[in-house]
Amino acid sequence: QGVANAVGMALAERLLNARYGDDLVNHHTYVLAGDGCLMEGISQEAISLAGHLKLSKLILLWDDNSISIDGPVSVSDSTDQRKRFEASGWETMAVDGHDPDAIAAAIEAARGSDRPTMIACKTTIGYGAPKKAGTNKAHGSPLGDEEIAETRKALGWEYAPFELPEDILDAWRVAGLRSTKSRVEWEERLEGTKAEIKAEFNRRFSGALPGSFDRTVQKYKQKLADEKPTLASRKSSQNALEVINGAIPETIGGSADLTGSNNTNTSQTPSITPDDFSGRFIHWGIREHAMAAAMNGIALHGGLIPYSGGFLIFSDYCRTSVRLAALMGIRVIHVWTHDSIGVGEDGPTHEPVEQMASLRAIPNLLMFRPADAMETAECWQLALESQHAPSGIALTRQNLPAVRLDYSEKNLCATGAYDLIPANEAEVTIFASGSEVGLAVEAQKVLDGKGIATRVVSVPCMELFFEQPEDYQKAIIGNSPIKVGVEAAIRMGWDAFIGTDGIFIGMNGYGASGKGSDLFKHFGITAEAIVEAVEKKRA
Repeated sequence: QGVANAVGMALAERLLNARYGDDLVNHHTYVLAGDGCLMEGISQEAISLAGHLKLSKLILLWDDNSISIDGPVSVSDSTDQRKRFEASGWETMAVDGHDPDAIAAAIEAARGSDRPTMIACKTTIGYGAPKKAGTNKAHGSPLGDEEIAETRKALGWEYAPFELPEDILDAWRVAGLRSTKSRVEWEERLEGTKAEIKAEFNRRFSGALPGSFDRTVQKYKQKLADEKPTLASRKSSQNALEVINGAIPETIGGSADLTGSNNTNTSQTPSITPDDFSGRFIHWGIREHAMAAAMNGIALHGGLIPYSGGFLIFSDYCRTSVRLAALMGIRVIHVWTHDSIGVGEDGPTHEPVEQMASLRAIPNLLMFRPADAMETAECWQLALESQHAPSGIALTRQNLPAVRLDYSEKNLCATGAYDLIPANEAEVTIFASGSEVGLAVEAQKVLDGKGIATRVVSVPCMELFFEQPEDYQKAIIGNSPIKVGVEAAIRMGWDAFIGTDGIFIGMNGYGASGKGSDLFKHFGITAEAIVEAVEKKRA
């Protein structure tokens, strides 16, 4: 993760440097990596991308101690790491990792390279420990009091724990003073920058969105209310992004080799290339692992809001990084299209079934599944306003009818679930998300025509719903004797709305290959199935 985070940080530096110049953004990114870091597959995705983009201000120091928890690295790996990095477009060097002067000289040389640099620092793990140095015993367990005492003797270290020799303390104080001077000089350069550029720079790094953003969204929502488009939500997302990217200059888009499928590019996002970082679209390649982790690095760097595209099924590749984004509380946005069996012909390997439940299980992750163009715009607004939680937006390939027909200044999706079609003393309440909201609306019309009072609740974001006051939650869940949940996915999570005895229309196994519309019929996820299940329950 750290290697890919660092690639994201180094990329963020280049992107912001292209916008603000050397006076404001001009720094190196350093990553300390061990043998295990370089064995993980994510590291290859990350270093190959960094080499391709020629991220010359990225310097990786490899602690080459040849030891893992199981023993010598040689028991599991024979990779020539320097050749591997060289093959990926990196400069490489090798030094004695216990020689500070050699390390300093290597770093200075690396700072002059036109490529990212890997410095292999040959070290002895547990250096100085008489019995455990150079062994895995120094890796996975404490040295112990006796070995620590002997190590102190071997290193000539006569100071008590936490006692700092004055010469070392003085050296650190000098370093601090040097950095203080550099900081003051940078602040003076920022202060001397044009007022509008300074204001934008400070706003970006504060995490605040442009003040005009809400007005821009309201204008766009009014347009959607007037036009009521029937669109795949992935296309609705692209249309929303066209507005968003025009209003928020710090958004950085991308896709894992699925640009035409994810619709994450807009007119404002020319491609970022090794020779031009003025663009706003990253071609991540087929590197979902590194993409998600590097997005975390971009967000942690600050000044940019990263979003990317992939298929919902491939969120499994991103999961570790998504979890860490949620744990850290950072704003990254994952656009996950092809969100159900509606994918159709790609078959069960590409049809998400358990992914929504799995992602909803991650604390502090907002998972959005909008029902139409209006909800898609509102979900994008919420994701962008979420400074301390990452978001995933699950979107369809198939067209969806407009279900939100009227303009509302209020962002209805902000409550996570809301009455789309209310009904007094409803006998039936249908809860649904995404493409299945349209099916719920169809079923409501039929049931209402039969004299069965039915309300429809759209559930674009369960996480936001459960953040609402208890009174609101109770009112939305209501007391209808028959509750129905509809989602082209597994039931897990829906019992909070429908109860353990509620009706669930969805999946309980994997999908199949065929036209998406045929698969919905095949698996019984239709308006007719909803009506039939309700009538059976009433009988």
